[in-house]
Amino acid sequence: MHILIVEDERAIAENLYDFLEARGHRCDFAVSLADARRLLEQGGFNALILDRTLPDGDGLMLAQSLRATGKLLPILMLTARDTLDDKLAGFSAGVDDYLVKPFALKEVEARLTALVRRASQHNEGSAPRCGNLTYDQAEKSLRLDGRQLHLPPKALNLAALLLAAPGRVFSRRELETAIWGEEQETGDNLRNLLYTLRKSLGSDASVEIATMHGLGVKLVER
Repeated sequence: MHILIVEDERAIAENLYDFLEARGHRCDFAVSLADARRLLEQGGFNALILDRTLPDGDGLMLAQSLRATGKLLPILMLTARDTLDDKLAGFSAGVDDYLVKPFALKEVEARLTALVRRASQHNEGSAPRCGNLTYDQAEKSLRLDGRQLHLPPKALNLAALLLAAPGRVFSRRELETAIWGEEQETGDNLRNLLYTLRKSLGSDASVEIATMHGLGVKLVER
């Protein structure tokens, strides 16, 4: 496996790196979200080990941005935050597995192996779908009844995020953090994106973006 370790505690990162390399895996290392994004742009990784507390932000922001753009790279979060709310926040952001510090190195490898195996079992040709709406991750294109919908990048990211989990309610904060990297002062930017996406889908589409008042929005079949 080619693994990216995103961890700012040097001792932990070195232990992970040395153990996994000794086990025959290839590893790269990042100490910040900015470093991680730069390495991820180069591609070629099979899995991501991600800490939450990083010098330039919360690791969940990286998980959310990856999922918002349709990237399905398996993510194992390693963190000292061990409350149920912390774990639920991780899974809500798109993390695949969650391991609390301190941890056993052998367990880290076992969980990574399971995540990568599970990911490889998915049909690479399949695309996120809800009704007749599909998102092609390779082409970064959204299609309705086979017809490509031409959208601005942020509206396309919004569609990809909603399509990743049809029927799931996404809060305003989740969507804004995934798309802009932080919560916006007002909801105007998100409302404009939702309007653009709804207009592109049209009133006769087999899917719609439903507003759950006080909770958020979700993508559902009509």
